[in-house]
Amino acid sequence: MTSSTSAQCSSLLSPSDAATARRTKHHTADVVVVGAGVLGSAIAVTFARQGRSVLLLEQSLKQPDRIVGELLQPGGVQALEDLGLRECLDNIDAIIEKGYQVIYYGKAVHIPYPPNSVKTGKKPQGMSFHHGRFIQRLREAALREPNITVVETKATGLVRNQWTQQVLGVECLTSDVPDYYFGSLTIMADGCMSKFRKEFIQQAPTVKSKFWGMELIDAQLPQSQHGCVVLSENAPVLLYQIGTRETRVLVDIPNGLPSASVANGGVEGHLRKVVLPTLPPSVQPSFTAALDKRKLRSMPNSWLPPTVNRTPGIILLGDAMNMRHPLTGGGMTVALNDVLLLRDLLSPEAVPDLADTKRILRQMRSFHWKRKNLTSVINILAQALYSLFAADDHQLQALQLGCFRYFQRGGNCIDGPSGLLAGIIRQPFVLFYHFFAVALLAIWICIQKSPLWMLPVTLIQSLGIFWKACIVIFPFIGSELRS
Repeated sequence: MTSSTSAQCSSLLSPSDAATARRTKHHTADVVVVGAGVLGSAIAVTFARQGRSVLLLEQSLKQPDRIVGELLQPGGVQALEDLGLRECLDNIDAIIEKGYQVIYYGKAVHIPYPPNSVKTGKKPQGMSFHHGRFIQRLREAALREPNITVVETKATGLVRNQWTQQVLGVECLTSDVPDYYFGSLTIMADGCMSKFRKEFIQQAPTVKSKFWGMELIDAQLPQSQHGCVVLSENAPVLLYQIGTRETRVLVDIPNGLPSASVANGGVEGHLRKVVLPTLPPSVQPSFTAALDKRKLRSMPNSWLPPTVNRTPGIILLGDAMNMRHPLTGGGMTVALNDVLLLRDLLSPEAVPDLADTKRILRQMRSFHWKRKNLTSVINILAQALYSLFAADDHQLQALQLGCFRYFQRGGNCIDGPSGLLAGIIRQPFVLFYHFFAVALLAIWICIQKSPLWMLPVTLIQSLGIFWKACIVIFPFIGSELRS
């Protein structure tokens, strides 16, 4: 067939068929998405439904097996519904979550999600599940979209314009054969271990601890359909159900912890000797059984503040661009709400041509600031709450006690923080208010506990507690204000 005949045949194809042919034969699309995880799959579907041609690249399409990314807060569930992907939570044995229970040295306080804080008027609910099952449902949704071609391939490098440095696509290995995929826009969503991040973001993620996880079978949580946070003299422990019989336990172990050293039996020794006695009695048998199986896995708890995308032709999103401690389970909520925001900012009406890099860069600057109402709350809350829950000095321990007593007061002292945690109260000032209310309560408790003759010392201690609160939160606020 001559080239002119081929061109004539191509002209007979419908626009949809022609786009499919360009993706499959020429590896060219409007958008190339690297990483078919939560954000990558969701944004691929979103763009495809707007009429964009999408190539979705994933190194392995096998069901992933991770110990985090298993709890979707109510704000994330709502975003999933707004994206038209709510069915991805069906048929994966997902568990409804209605809030948390915090256990402080054996004393418990119930922290339900606030009843009237969502636009739908429905009582907010989170969902917990096996991470891999949820990912596969998202990928199935992508595979059903006629405007998406999903390719199992390993991204190894970027293709750039040598003169302008604009990113034109990605270099890959497909079955060990070099390959190339091109798009007007490349979205890098390759996760927390992103191999491309360092090319665009100077700051490396900060890792001060790891979550060590196990899967408990038939564990009896203190309160069903609630996540459980256990506070003691150790770093926090998080428990939540991920299936009818399965419960995830995540134990935070700070770097260099002496009780987890090899000389003391390593991580297993720490879990058995130090953590096990602090857990609710109903959980201890299943925790011991899981320990005996020795199927421990770990994930780094990373902190990476967000930055503005400044390179033409590429956008870094998800954990490749912004991470926070997973204690509060906010990562997927941030990711899905970012997709929701980009659906509007990069819509065909706002950006008719994705090759218009100047317009996209303007929209991404707007994206950086518009996402702050939600993401700054979740980012700062995660880091500040971890600092208190993993208290390792007297001032932090005083703030930790103040936080628990604050929860015990009930009413808005629970509704406000739980609404922030759930991703349904999106007002940074509300977080600021509750954090310093906790600090002032911690100071009042310190004053009440001290005899009158110790008043001068108590005042100095109180100033120390307030100063520690400032040291905890203001660096994270500052990181959100930088671009």
